[in-house]
Amino acid sequence: MSLDPAQAAAWLARNAVDCLPAGGLEAKLGAGRPLRVKLGIDPTAPDIHLGFTVVLQKLREFQDAGHTVVLIIGDGTARVGDPSGRSATRPMLSLEEIRANAATFQEQAMKVLDRERLEVRFNGDWLDMSMADLLRLLSTTTVAHLIERDDFAKRLGAGTPVAMLELLYPLLQGYDSVAVRADVELGGTDQKFNLLLGRDIQRAYGQEGQVIMTMPLLTGTDGERKMSKSLGNYIGVTEPPEEMYGKTLSIPDTSLASWYALLLGRAEPPGSGPRDAKRELARALVERFHGHGAAAAAQAAFDRVHIDGGVPDSVSEVSFEAHAGTVHMPALLARAFGVSTSEARRSLRQGGVRLDGEPLAPDQLELPAGVVTGRVLQLGRRRFARVTVL
Repeated sequence: MSLDPAQAAAWLARNAVDCLPAGGLEAKLGAGRPLRVKLGIDPTAPDIHLGFTVVLQKLREFQDAGHTVVLIIGDGTARVGDPSGRSATRPMLSLEEIRANAATFQEQAMKVLDRERLEVRFNGDWLDMSMADLLRLLSTTTVAHLIERDDFAKRLGAGTPVAMLELLYPLLQGYDSVAVRADVELGGTDQKFNLLLGRDIQRAYGQEGQVIMTMPLLTGTDGERKMSKSLGNYIGVTEPPEEMYGKTLSIPDTSLASWYALLLGRAEPPGSGPRDAKRELARALVERFHGHGAAAAAQAAFDRVHIDGGVPDSVSEVSFEAHAGTVHMPALLARAFGVSTSEARRSLRQGGVRLDGEPLAPDQLELPAGVVTGRVLQLGRRRFARVTVL
C-alpha cells in the first residue's frame, strides 16, 4: 500500500517516544528520495541483547520502506566512552577489544537488518582528525550547553568528576552525522541530548539538521531497570534457545505489556493469563532468533525440567575430589556452578539444591561420595551438572 508523506511519517513514528522536530520527518519524506537513517553503536561489549533490538527493528521498518540504514561502528567513540546514564567515567577499551566486539556486533545485527539496504561505516575513519578540524568541531557548542545534560548535571551536583573526554563525546557523535550526512538518527531515550546536539552540529557545518527519533528503553528481566549487560538483567540474541525461553518466562507480569509492544509490535493475547502470555512471548522470541524448530524444542525442554521434574538432554560434567570418602556440598556447588561457598550454603538452606531431582535437606553439607557420583546436581531452576567424584 502506497502512503503519502504524512501517513508514512505517522507509521514510522507510531511507537517512538520522540520524533523531533514536529513535522520534520514528514518534510524529509516529502523530498521523494531514500533517506539516510543513522544509528551509532559503540562496541563496548561483544553481544547484542533484546533491548537493543528495539532500535534495530525500527531501522528495519525504515529499510522496508525503501530507506538506507547507516550503521556506524564507533571504533573511535568507543575509546572515549558514552557517558549516557553513567554515574562514573567508563573504563577505556583497547583497540583490539573494540575491533573484536565490532565484528560480533555486525554479525548479530544482521539477525534484524537487511544487508541490501545497509551501509556500515567506522567513525575512526573521520575522527582521527587534524587539530584544525578538532578546533572547528569544538567551536560548535559551549561548555554551558554540555553541562545542562542531565547525566553531567547530576554528577557535578554530587561532586563526582566529569572527564574532559566525556564532554567531548556528544560532539564526536554529532560529527558522525555530518560525516554521513544523516537525515534521521535513532537512539534510546537516554540518547536524546546527543541526538539533538547532532542537529546543531550539522547546521554549524552547513547541513540540514537531522530528524531525531528516540525509542523506549526495554526493562530487563528484573522488571525495574533498563536491560543492560552490566546489570546482568539481559537476554542476548545469541543465547541458547533454552536459556532465552527460560529467562523470558522469568520476567515479572508487569513487564508483559511493554515486552509485547516493543519486541513483537502487538498487544498481549486477549483472554490469556500471565503464564500463557509469557509462554507465547518466549516461543515467539526464540523462533525469531533461532527458528521454529528451536522454539518448539526449547518449550519441550523447559516443560520436561520444570513441569515434569526431568533433566535436560545435555548437562555439563564436573569432577570433584572427595576427602575421606565425603563430599563437601558447598565446595562442590561452588566448583560446578561458579558461585561462592556462602551463596551455595544459602541455596542449601533455602531448599534450592537437588540431586537427581530430589531436594537436599538444609543441613546436608556433607554427603558420602558414593551418593553423589554419577548423579545430576541441580542449583535453582536452570543450572545442572553431572558429578564424577574422584
